[in-house]
Order: sequence, then C-alpha cells, then structure tokens
Amino acid sequence: MPVVRPSDAVVHEMHGARFVSYATRATGSRELCAWRGEIPAGTRAPAHTVSHEEILHLLAGELLITLDGTPHRITAGDTVIVNAGATLAVENPAAEGAVSWVTTSQGLEATLADGTRIVPPWAN
Repeated sequence: MPVVRPSDAVVHEMHGARFVSYATRATGSRELCAWRGEIPAGTRAPAHTVSHEEILHLLAGELLITLDGTPHRITAGDTVIVNAGATLAVENPAAEGAVSWVTTSQGLEATLADGTRIVPPWAN
C-alpha cells in the first residue's frame, strides 16, 4: 500500500517508549522501515548495538544520545546517523516528552550489553 494512514500504523512499547510503525513489510515497504518514536520525560533506554544503519531525526523535545560512549545532547531539528555496529543509548532527561522519526533498512537487530538480541517488530 503506497499510503499509510495513522490508523494503519502499529504501536509497540518497549523500555518506556512508544514506537509507532508506519513503513514495514506489512505496509508494503520492500527495503526500508520507518517509525515515530515517542520518548516520555525521564525515560532511559538501555545501550544497544545496532546491526543496520539508523537515521534518527528529532522532531520535538531534546534527548541525550550516547553513541559509542560519546554523549550528544540533541534538540528538535537535529539528525543523528548511527552506523551499523555502533552502540547507542537514548535518554530523555528533560521535563517534556520527545518525538523522533527513525528510518533504517529492514532486518534491524539490537544487541544489549548482556548479549540479549532484540528483533524489533517495527523494524522488519
């Protein structure tokens, strides 16, 4: 389906954040996937290593992104490029929620520090 309406999006929740999935195999995308991330104030997601490159664009709010051990404070309008194999941690230390748009190729997997592999359904 070439047009994905908000009512077609699938919502997933993990680590205190909401992932609203728009572009997936299920909605007709053949190579890419994209979702809106809603990160409430005070949320801290665990560090994870990604198998595929991700592009995160912050639409609203601010986040503390730690990329391969280096912290970066990003604000609305900033874009973060997370290369495959990089370790990423996302935290919202602000008093307000943040909203991001993320795009990656299908098949993304995330590996936590303890070796646990996560295959996010919004990225496949």
